[in-house]
Amino acid sequence: MKSNINFLLVGVGGQGTLLASDILADLGIRLGYDVKKAEIHGMSQRGGSVTSYVRWGEQVHSPIIGKGEVDILVAFEKLEALRYIDQLRPGGSVLVNDQAIEPITVKAGDIKYPGDEMVRATLAGAARTVYWVNGDEIAASVGNAKTANVAILGALSALLDTPEKEWLKAVRAHVPEKHLAVNDKAFLAGRKAGK
Repeated sequence: MKSNINFLLVGVGGQGTLLASDILADLGIRLGYDVKKAEIHGMSQRGGSVTSYVRWGEQVHSPIIGKGEVDILVAFEKLEALRYIDQLRPGGSVLVNDQAIEPITVKAGDIKYPGDEMVRATLAGAARTVYWVNGDEIAASVGNAKTANVAILGALSALLDTPEKEWLKAVRAHVPEKHLAVNDKAFLAGRKAGK
């Protein structure tokens, strides 16, 4: 893994994007990096866009990542991947949860949600590699739909080739004790899907 890495996590309010960024930042510290994190909530409580920057490095001075400098874009929803693809550096990678959450403008009939072919083609044209994972399906398979964010982190862990035990420690540090077992299962299932 390179010595400095810039992550941008994007999603819709309620998907656990901010918890995922907390876990990712915690992991960076456990791996010995200087870590900075910043988040933008916007209208997240009303189903709006949520973004979180996480930077790992030898020395990180700012949590904000410039346009075109994101190494890995982690999108918890397909339209959010499209919305932020211009933040990716040339040769960057995208991990996308294969889920569509229609924004209010689509529900109101003002615009149409883009089709899968268009989404996949646009992402493939902008990224070196695009990885797809169905975090919601994985979460349902372990018995708790709210663990999709942790399943997606599991897939990310496989792509980064980082130690499973350190990820699990980071997950356990941020998840309530009564939900530890199901989150462990979601993480491990996501990691298996990421391989």
